[in-house]
Amino acid sequence: LAKHSSVKDFVNFNAKQDAELLHKAMKGIGTDEGTILMLLTSRSNNQRQEIKAAYKKAHGKDLVSALKSELGGLFETLVVALMTPPISYDASQLHKALKGAGTDDDVLIEILASRTCAQIKDVVKVYKKECGGKLEKDITGDTSGHFQKLLVILLQGSRDEGVDEDRIENDAKELFAAGEGKVGTDVEKFINILGNRSHEHLRLGVFVHLRTLHIACMHYNETLIKHLGMPSSFSIVKCAKSVPAYFAESLNGSMRRAGTDDQTLMRIMVSRSETDMLDIRACFKKMYGASLYNTIQDDTAGDYGKALLYLCGGND
Repeated sequence: LAKHSSVKDFVNFNAKQDAELLHKAMKGIGTDEGTILMLLTSRSNNQRQEIKAAYKKAHGKDLVSALKSELGGLFETLVVALMTPPISYDASQLHKALKGAGTDDDVLIEILASRTCAQIKDVVKVYKKECGGKLEKDITGDTSGHFQKLLVILLQGSRDEGVDEDRIENDAKELFAAGEGKVGTDVEKFINILGNRSHEHLRLGVFVHLRTLHIACMHYNETLIKHLGMPSSFSIVKCAKSVPAYFAESLNGSMRRAGTDDQTLMRIMVSRSETDMLDIRACFKKMYGASLYNTIQDDTAGDYGKALLYLCGGND
């Protein structure tokens, strides 16, 4: 597991023992939610899969179905998410974003802009197997224009690696032209650069060079959105600059307003707990002057809130 994750492999792990603890927590009248949430948030996803197998072997039924029958509301949704392998979880979130009422563009770009090439390739395979369709076909059927082209490029999972010194200046000039919205801007080139270059190449090369072209980044981002009509392209720029900062901003947006966007909050806390949660926490504190832990605590309640705090992994 990533060294910046908040959820690690549990040291003295025993799948059989954990399966029995969960069985006891669900047996008889009333459910012991405390045991369920403490146990599942302190095991890695791989370990949860082993517990699931041990439970089936001992009790002849599916652990997720058993948990669903005992739990409800947001806590149930969160527990099911924790029990889902990460690639399957991404695939299911993309499927939901495409097949729900209206397409959720934010989810599509969040997953496709922040995952590694290898992860995207795996998601495409799993989506076909578990969601019964081709991800690219579903995306092209549900999106249009420049945004669609950008998603299809990201979906190939073939971003360049490293920084290509020979391309920096030219890439910067082409992005500059697109950002200025000059007549006849070649949006295709713009999409191609943002979709195909590595995050390092954009962050350490192109964006640095853009600044030497005397363009204020904020102004640049605004013009970029205005002329391209693609607010989502902004997410790619943010991910290239810093994936943890991008998620810190998304988490802040999911909480600090009227009504919590629990789907976004849950999706990020589950999917980043084993990758870069500690970095996200540091960015959150730096950007908003409050800890992610306290913000979650103020915004959520019950077992659902407690489980999210365990995934957060501590206060800053």
